[in-house]
Amino acid sequence: MNTTTPNHRDFETYAKSFPDAKGYFGTHGGAFLPPQLVPAFEEITNAYNSICHSAKFISELRRIRKEFQGRPTPVYHCERLSNRLGNCQIYLKREDLNHTGAHKLNHCMGEGLLATFLGKKKLIAETGAGQHGVALATAAAYFGLECDIYMGEVDIVKQAPNVTRMHMLGARVIPATHGLKTLKEAVDAAFEAYLNEYRTAIYCIGSAVGPHPFPMIIRDFQSVVGVEARAQFLEMTGMLPDIVAACVGGGSNALGLFSAFLPDPVRIVGVEPMGRGSEQGQNAASMTFGKPGVMHGFESYMLQLEDGSPAPVHSIASGLDYPSVGPEHAYLRDVGRVEYTFATDNEAMEAFFMLCRSEGIIPAIESAHALAYAIRYARENPQGGSVLVNLSGRGDKDIDYVAAHYGTGEGF
Repeated sequence: MNTTTPNHRDFETYAKSFPDAKGYFGTHGGAFLPPQLVPAFEEITNAYNSICHSAKFISELRRIRKEFQGRPTPVYHCERLSNRLGNCQIYLKREDLNHTGAHKLNHCMGEGLLATFLGKKKLIAETGAGQHGVALATAAAYFGLECDIYMGEVDIVKQAPNVTRMHMLGARVIPATHGLKTLKEAVDAAFEAYLNEYRTAIYCIGSAVGPHPFPMIIRDFQSVVGVEARAQFLEMTGMLPDIVAACVGGGSNALGLFSAFLPDPVRIVGVEPMGRGSEQGQNAASMTFGKPGVMHGFESYMLQLEDGSPAPVHSIASGLDYPSVGPEHAYLRDVGRVEYTFATDNEAMEAFFMLCRSEGIIPAIESAHALAYAIRYARENPQGGSVLVNLSGRGDKDIDYVAAHYGTGEGF
C-alpha cells in the first residue's frame, strides 16, 4: 500500500506559486548577479515567461521531443533484480534511452529553442560528467548555433568518451584549470565567459541551479519525465509507486521526476553522494552537511569552509560533485515534502554492477546512487512495495573509468 505523506495535498497548485516573482522557493533561490548581467537575465526571464505560454513554442518542443529525442522514454520493471532482493519491486524510468543517453537533452533542446527566440548565436555551458555538454552540443548542432563547453580538467580525463562526442558535434571543450578542476570550477569559468558574451550568447545552465529564472526553467523543461512516468506507472500497475527516487547533485533529473508526484500520496526520496565518507572533502552531500550560502548566483544549502567559501567535494560521479544543490530541493526539504538520504561510492558501484548483470542495463554512476537507495530499501523491506527510480543516464561514458578502477566488478 502507498504511504500517505501528510502534506502532499498542499502541492496541488504548487508549480503555479513557486518560485515567486524574484525567484525564491521559500528562503532559497534568488538572483545574485553582477550589475552588467541583470539586464541579460531580465531578458531571459521575460522571453521565457512569454514562450512558456506560446502554443507555437510548445508545439515545436513537443515535435522535437517525439521526432528527435525519441520520447516518451519507457518505464521498465526490473523483475530479475527485484526477485533477487525480495518482494519489493523496482522500476526504472529509462532516461538512458533519451537521445544522447541522459535526461539532459530535455532542457537543452528547450534552452536551444529559447536561444533562437532571443536571436542568440552561441550556447555557453559547464559540464561535469559530460552528459549536459553532449546534450547542449547536440542542441547547438540542431539549431545551427556555436557552442562552448567548460569542463574541469579532471573530468575531461575521467569522461573522455563524452569529450570526444562534444568535439564530434562541433563544440569547443574548454578546460577549467583552477582549483579542484571539476564541476564547480567549470561553472566558475562558464559564468566568467558569459560576462563577456551575454549580448550574443546565452548561458545554458546544466542543472536546476544558478540565478533565477534557471532553476524554474530547468524544472519546467524536465517535468516531462515525471508526467510520462506517472501515467506509465499507472497504466502498468493500476496504482502509484510507494516511493519515487532520484539522485541529487544540482537536482535536475530529480525535480523532473518529483514534480508530477508532489500532490500524490507517495514518498519522494532524493539521494545525495556520500562519496568516501562523512569527513569534509570526502563527499558532496550538501543537504546532509551543508548550511545556507550563496554561490553561482543563488542561495541554497552549501558545503562551506569556515570563511563561508565553497568546501572541496568528492564523488565518484562527476555529475554529482557540486558543493551546493538546487534551491527548490532546499525548499522541499525544509517543508518536509521530499526526504533526502545518501549513497556512498561503494554502494553506487555495487548497484552499477547489479543492474548490469541482473537486467543487462549499464547505468550512469550518477543514476546508480538512486538505484543503490532502492536496493537498500528492498533489502530492508522484503515484504513488498514498489520503488520507481529515475535512471537518469546510461553508463557508456563511465566504462573506461570503471574498468580502470574496478575491473569488471569481481569484488561486488
